[in-house]
Amino acid sequence: MVQSYALSGQKELNKSMNTELRKNITWVGYIDWTVRDFHGYTAERGTTYNAYLIQDDKTALVDTVKAPFGHRLLQNISNLTSLNSIDYVVCNHAEPDHAGALPEIMAALPNATLVLDQKCMDALSEHGDMSGWRTKIVKTGDTVTLGNRTLRFIETPMVHWPESMFTLVPEEKLLFSMDAFGQHYASTQRFADEISLGTVMNETRAYYANILMPYGKQIAKVLKQMDTIDIEMIAPSHGLIWRTHIAELLEAYGNWAAHQPKRKILVIYDTMWESTGEMARAILEGASLNDVDAQLIHVRSSNLTHIATESLEAAAIAFGSSTLNNGMMPMAAAVMTYLKGLRPQGKAGFSFGSFGWGRGGPEAVHDFMESMKWEMLREPLKSKYRPSSEILDECRNAGRMLAEKAKEMA
Repeated sequence: MVQSYALSGQKELNKSMNTELRKNITWVGYIDWTVRDFHGYTAERGTTYNAYLIQDDKTALVDTVKAPFGHRLLQNISNLTSLNSIDYVVCNHAEPDHAGALPEIMAALPNATLVLDQKCMDALSEHGDMSGWRTKIVKTGDTVTLGNRTLRFIETPMVHWPESMFTLVPEEKLLFSMDAFGQHYASTQRFADEISLGTVMNETRAYYANILMPYGKQIAKVLKQMDTIDIEMIAPSHGLIWRTHIAELLEAYGNWAAHQPKRKILVIYDTMWESTGEMARAILEGASLNDVDAQLIHVRSSNLTHIATESLEAAAIAFGSSTLNNGMMPMAAAVMTYLKGLRPQGKAGFSFGSFGWGRGGPEAVHDFMESMKWEMLREPLKSKYRPSSEILDECRNAGRMLAEKAKEMA
């Protein structure tokens, strides 16, 4: 006997939200209002785990949710149809925030077949026991007919896991894009055009910078494939659904994938007794005399997510650290390690910082920047203890040089 999951309160919530993408295609996911730490990503606005129900002659569920919220997904489905009526569950991605609830979901849907590519099958097998599940392996170009609608599958490896896949409904010009084009954004609105474009694009930029930046080459290939597809709506697995401004979205993704910089510089630093802070402000002062967007970021007053987001479109970066135990300050090292993993490309810059009886902070930063293959504009700019007026003048000159380089690159 299949458990009944429908709740009257949940029905009323769904009625108050615009969850219909097309006729009989409905958002049935979960809004996670309180999450703030998403494996290191600072999700200041929470997130959503998007899942979609397509009701035709046959019924398909596209994607699921994080394990703790599987029962809420089943409630949302039960408000629309019997759990016995689900014919297919499409798994576009094996990461637990989307597939974690699959064991509960497959157990509750007695007639469902799990549709996924071979790499996703392999990954899910490593996560848990799939015995007893009916499965259908698909690859790019394969289709599943629901009736008046078709599911067409497009494998998108490394966007952003090896098994990532898109699902297209060509009759509706609707693309279920998994993690691509999404945002960490909790909202009772389901569509990007229901909030300001600036807000949703900023959240989309942050998501790309912190999740997808390392995979620019793979994303560029997928964008070329999308040129051949007629799309009017993009439904990602996090955040808001795109039904307008799709051309602007794809253009932004193309620029990010190509690591196309803007006339923007960052002065990022950590400081012990404000010597390196004085140097940072002098560098910013020099840079600000030029026609560029110049920003000052103190790493312990910021977070990794914000710094990576601002780094995405920056042409040039000055990164400073005081010396601690012959190396960088701990949070400066954390930022450098995080950026190195994201592999931002096409940057220029230099390191700076103070030292006292031991050297090492600015040199360690310089080595990290070189390891990321950034263009180094000069040797580390250093000050022993407090910076003199001559060193501060050198910092201003270095800031002007940084700004000129940014204008040349953009």
